[in-house]
Amino acid sequence: MSHHSSIWVPLLLSLKVSLWATVINAVLGVAAAYLLSRWRSPFANVVDSILTLPLVLPPTVMGYYLLVLLGRRGVFGAWLDQLGINLVFTWQGAVIAASVVSFPLVLRSARAALEGVNPLLENAGRVLGLSEIAVFFRVSLPLASRGIIAGILLAFARALGEFGATLMIAGNLPGRTQTLSVAIYEAVQAGDDEAALLLVLVTSLTCVLILMIAGRLAPRYARQRVRQ
Repeated sequence: MSHHSSIWVPLLLSLKVSLWATVINAVLGVAAAYLLSRWRSPFANVVDSILTLPLVLPPTVMGYYLLVLLGRRGVFGAWLDQLGINLVFTWQGAVIAASVVSFPLVLRSARAALEGVNPLLENAGRVLGLSEIAVFFRVSLPLASRGIIAGILLAFARALGEFGATLMIAGNLPGRTQTLSVAIYEAVQAGDDEAALLLVLVTSLTCVLILMIAGRLAPRYARQRVRQ
C-alpha cells in the first residue's frame, strides 16, 4: 500500500467516524446535560458520574463492555443479530466506540454551560408564554452555545484519536475499520516509520487546530458567564 493511500484512507475513515460520533453526542450529550442540569435530586450527580465513567476508565475496558453488550452473544447483540445487524468489525461499531468514549466531554461542558445560564432570562421567556421546549431552543441553548460548541469540538478531537475501544469492537480492517490511531499502531508494529510519522503529524495537526478553536471559544464563554 502506498504512503498516499495509507494516509488518506484511514484519515477519511476517521473523519467519517468522528463526525458521526460528534453528531450523536451533540444530540444525546446536550439532551442529557439539560435534563441533569434541571434535575433537582441527589441522584442527578450519581447518573452524571456513571455517564462520565468513559472519561476515566481505560478505553480497552470500555471496548470490553461494548463487546459484552453488542457482540453476537451480547445483551443487545444477540437481538440485533436476529435482525441481521452486526456492529462488530464494522465502521458503525467504530462510531459507537468513539461516541461512548467522547460522550462525557460533551456532557460535562454542556451541563456547565446550561447551569451557567441566568434563570431570570429563562423565567422571562416563560412569562412571555414560551413553552419549556421553546425556552430551551430560544433562550437556554443560545446563551450556552459557546460552552456547548467547545465541548463538541473537544469530543470530536477525542473521537478522532480513539484507539483502544475502537480496536476491540471494530478491529483493524484496512479500508473498513482502520482509523488513524489504529493505522499508526499498525505502521509502528510493521516498522514503517515514515508512514507512522506522517500519520502522527496529520493527527496532531488536526487535533491542535480543533483545540485552538475550542480554546478561543472557551474564554469568550467564560467572560459571558461573568457578565451574566
